[in-house]
Amino acid sequence: MENGSLYTHIENNIGLIEFFHPASNSFPSELLVRLSRAFKEFSENDEVRVIILKSQGEKAFCAGASFNELISIENFEEGKQFFLGFANVINAMRTCKKPIIGRVQGKAVGGGVGLISACDYVYATDKAAIKLSELSIGIGPFVIAPVVEHKMGRTALRELSLNATKWHNAYWAKEKGLYADVFDSIKQVDESVNYLAEKLASYNPEAVIQMKQVLWSGTEHWQQLLEERAEISGKLVLSEFTKDALNKFKK
Repeated sequence: MENGSLYTHIENNIGLIEFFHPASNSFPSELLVRLSRAFKEFSENDEVRVIILKSQGEKAFCAGASFNELISIENFEEGKQFFLGFANVINAMRTCKKPIIGRVQGKAVGGGVGLISACDYVYATDKAAIKLSELSIGIGPFVIAPVVEHKMGRTALRELSLNATKWHNAYWAKEKGLYADVFDSIKQVDESVNYLAEKLASYNPEAVIQMKQVLWSGTEHWQQLLEERAEISGKLVLSEFTKDALNKFKK
């Protein structure tokens, strides 16, 4: 359980990807690799027509990348590879042929917000507040910024990234376009997710694939862009300012 778990399942042309980690569903590097692989496999599987992404539990949806791995980075290459974790997942979701429905039951921080933004359609509970806290620990949300901006716009990205300690509630996120709808209970979210997934699975698969490509047009350069952003973060995480901030945060 140290590296978390990833569960995949296919039923009625709907592919399910469910992740878990005991530290508020955060992602160590190994789990991010497995998540990227799962999206790529479902993308090429003709049995799958739509994908649901969810995390286990009733509290946090995703606390971002592993804090323990972050504080253990000792050189630039380690830093770059660490931040490439979410970059690779975002690119795998972006290039996935099948639409991805996000099911968000609770709070999301940093990379978790990037994960939600990379979904094509998202339902959430009213507990699903979001925060980009990276600047507060000496780095920035550079890798996920393009996908957050793509989903919510630059103004929302500005508010999230610069006010790094503020939680923005689920209704604010819905207003900005991150969530398609917000519900009072996880049951209502699941009902809506399942209903939409069944509808999408019943449509012409080729039409859905083409629509997905249209929705992500203009992002073809992200493979290089997100790698460059990972390099920025990989350098910043080695700075004395960031090391001090991370140590204070740990204490």
